[in-house]
Amino acid sequence: MSKEDTRLEVLKEAQRSLAEAEDLTAEERDSLLKLLHLLIDAGDKYYDSESRLRKLAGDLISNHGLLLMLQQQSDELDTLKKLSLNLTSSLNLPTVLDAVVTEAIRLVKKARAAHIFLYNPDGNLEFGAAINSEGVRNQLTWAPRKEGLTYTVARSGEQIVVDDMGSHPSFKESTDDWEGSIIGIPLKFSDNVVGVMDLSKSVVGGFSPSELRLLGLLADQAAVAISNASLHQMVSAQAYTDTVTGIHNRRALDDHLEQEVYNARRNGYSFAVIMMDLDGFKEVNDTYGHATGDQVLRVMSNYLAILLRSSDFLVRYGGDEFTLILSKTDPPAARLVMEKVLEKVKDFSFDAPNGDKIKLGLSAGIAFYPVHALTAADLLRASDDALYQAKKHNRGSYAIARGFTGQLPEKPS
Repeated sequence: MSKEDTRLEVLKEAQRSLAEAEDLTAEERDSLLKLLHLLIDAGDKYYDSESRLRKLAGDLISNHGLLLMLQQQSDELDTLKKLSLNLTSSLNLPTVLDAVVTEAIRLVKKARAAHIFLYNPDGNLEFGAAINSEGVRNQLTWAPRKEGLTYTVARSGEQIVVDDMGSHPSFKESTDDWEGSIIGIPLKFSDNVVGVMDLSKSVVGGFSPSELRLLGLLADQAAVAISNASLHQMVSAQAYTDTVTGIHNRRALDDHLEQEVYNARRNGYSFAVIMMDLDGFKEVNDTYGHATGDQVLRVMSNYLAILLRSSDFLVRYGGDEFTLILSKTDPPAARLVMEKVLEKVKDFSFDAPNGDKIKLGLSAGIAFYPVHALTAADLLRASDDALYQAKKHNRGSYAIARGFTGQLPEKPS
């Protein structure tokens, strides 16, 4: 018998033996046959006799459980590597959450939907991300119930697997028609639950050991990634927040104004930059001290914020100066806003520690893109020049920038 014929006979015998193995799926049988093909092709020099080829096939079949376990562990390690790369590639929290649910639904056969809810220190769950089997993202399939599975997982910090939602007590009182199985996994970092991941399947019967292991690995990685992204988000927010007033600071203004100029240029709209100054604030510091002055600034900034639209951007520019960006606003609309603000500021008062009523005025200068300037720096300069004119000629009012403000000439070397 030729070497080629021997190979074919050995492979056919192996195929028959694998077909009789009741603990193998069709996919596992195919994987083992492919492995045998590779070993025979790679061992031309060593497997030079029929007996050795048959021994190889026999060893493979008798140890198929061990081989499949090794292959499964190899696949899981490869998956873990991919998870680590995907989840650590960004510090943007929405991006991280989307990556987690995307990986979760990819790892589980017949998965229907994956959800993540962030667990806040106040004990409430907040929607984070979702994806279903059709690829639809961030569509909330269900809202967590206080006594439901998700809240139970969050409070207990323990994983819960429901093999059949239709017959489980946790879903009896729900108005939704629950079918299939579901798992709720706590996302824990340093023993603290930072979120819960729910993953449902369209079939009953729960999850395989391999799926449970992979989801556990994903949950561990996700908890670390979510904690890192949340910390980054908090630090970033602090970097862009004025410590005295709690509103945006100069750094936030620089970034926001550059983006506003870019968007306005690209989409062809106008917007207003308003520089505002509190009249009489220096006397507050001189009379009552800087601690009281800081309190006045804090209360005034909140007072101004209430008067504005959610799309308006209010910044403490420095000292007693505020900057306001009115997006997609033409001159008539900006004038109305400014007149409303000035009128309301007349009603503002603050109770000083000694019982005095502190009253302040407000002066402002307005510049428009693209009428008065085309860059962020020039818009700020134009509105500041207009503010100077308002304070010089008519305190407690506003002035519009005069003409087009070009870039400052370069200083001679």
